[in-house]
Amino acid sequence: MTRSPAHAEPADPVLMTGPRGSSTVLRIVLGAQLRRLREARHITLEQAGRTIRASHSKISRMELGRVGFRIRDVADLLTLYGVLDDGERGALLGLVGQANQPGWWHNYGDVLPNWFETYVGLEESASVIRNYEVQFVPGLLQSEEYARAVIRLGHADASEEEIRRRVGLRTARQRLLRAPEPPHLWAVLDEAVLRRPLGGPEVMRGQIDHLLDAVELPNVTVQIAPFSIGGHAAAGGPFSILRFAQPDLPDIVYTEQLTSAVYLEKRDEVERYLEVMERLCIAAEPASETAAILTRIRAEL
Repeated sequence: MTRSPAHAEPADPVLMTGPRGSSTVLRIVLGAQLRRLREARHITLEQAGRTIRASHSKISRMELGRVGFRIRDVADLLTLYGVLDDGERGALLGLVGQANQPGWWHNYGDVLPNWFETYVGLEESASVIRNYEVQFVPGLLQSEEYARAVIRLGHADASEEEIRRRVGLRTARQRLLRAPEPPHLWAVLDEAVLRRPLGGPEVMRGQIDHLLDAVELPNVTVQIAPFSIGGHAAAGGPFSILRFAQPDLPDIVYTEQLTSAVYLEKRDEVERYLEVMERLCIAAEPASETAAILTRIRAEL
């Protein structure tokens, strides 16, 4: 995977009409269009903010797709930016309603922190999802019992209902892999992920069975990074790289912390993570050996 995260800027607005375009991505697309229009006119964030009776930071958040949009605000900005053609205005204003539509994950708002909600929305629209994991099986590949064990680690005091809701959110995300136009999930798992007996041997055997089923899917690739390779460039921790079919969107790197997350999209930062991922894939066992490795580890549990 060598495509640069920097893409040429289209002359016309890019409309998200694909079946899996999430509201999160629509906000990012619309925000990026507004930023390019503003910069083309050499209009400052402060000037744009005054036009919609808001601060420059509000404009910045809009351009990053971090907040919702109001039709009136977008219309006023388009006028400021000299976008007067009815067709062009209509295309962009039409995105506003779509971008403000809540995704299915909003039904899990009670257990979905804001910093992770963005990731779920991006995941929903990604064409390729690449994961490196050093401690846990990626959420999209977890069995229900394994997911329950992982969630209990981070939420030891949670009620049974909360645990059930959190497991439900995780399994709902997994429907993505069997959607009509699923993303390609490419995960590299450190061997420690499979050796750590979360939930006990029976749960781990069930999890490995779940992985064996998953690798049969044509859109799922799993590689194992064995202990024998020693140290490597990704020793700092797990991360995900999301790629989108929409030329308006750069690749995005996601790294998760205990109570927050970091989203990276600057070209030099993303390319560094892409290089590390490529090295990992070369160092790890080939995907053709994954089923045999999983079967061997399962027998040792």
